[in-house]
Amino acid sequence: MTGGLPVLPRNAKADGKPRAGGGAPIFLRFPALRSACLMVKSPGMSVSDLLPAPATGRFIAAVHHFPLRVYFEDTDLSGLVYHANYLRYMERARSDMLRIAGIDQRANLEGGEGVYAVTDLQLHYRRPARLDDELMVVSRVTKVGAASCSIHQTVMRDEEILTQGDVSVAFLTPQGRPRRQPKPWTDIFSRLMRGEDINL
Repeated sequence: MTGGLPVLPRNAKADGKPRAGGGAPIFLRFPALRSACLMVKSPGMSVSDLLPAPATGRFIAAVHHFPLRVYFEDTDLSGLVYHANYLRYMERARSDMLRIAGIDQRANLEGGEGVYAVTDLQLHYRRPARLDDELMVVSRVTKVGAASCSIHQTVMRDEEILTQGDVSVAFLTPQGRPRRQPKPWTDIFSRLMRGEDINL
């Protein structure tokens, strides 16, 4: 036993029997993964149940904060974040903002109720982000209509503002016509716009 974990021969399978062709199973070659596998107690639990969930950000009062990191794929030949990728960052932040606020866009879409579409977008680029930068997308609701919503978003590096944008969306039927948003959704947006803490 090492650290409370059983040590199996390198040519053994998880059940302790010899492994054809020699060599250890992959989870035995990576201690952290081996520990996670051996920690699984419940028959219905998988290794993925023990791993961190994807980042969704969080509300601080009525403002959503979404963390992200700049990867190589985000940059252009100059080593700076490609300008269109700020739109991706903002889109991800808005999607997770709505999700954790209790707005289930997928269920509404699959139920044939409707979907949001961007109707207006204004961006202001101030400073560039670079590879490995840790960024934060800060989002707040600024306007709510019967069939629309506007959100102000800021991409920041520490206290430094990199990009700011104002996004307006309309709620559309599957046929592309404007329709009223579900009342529970407009109630959520109105609370956020008033600065209420929806975590309470």
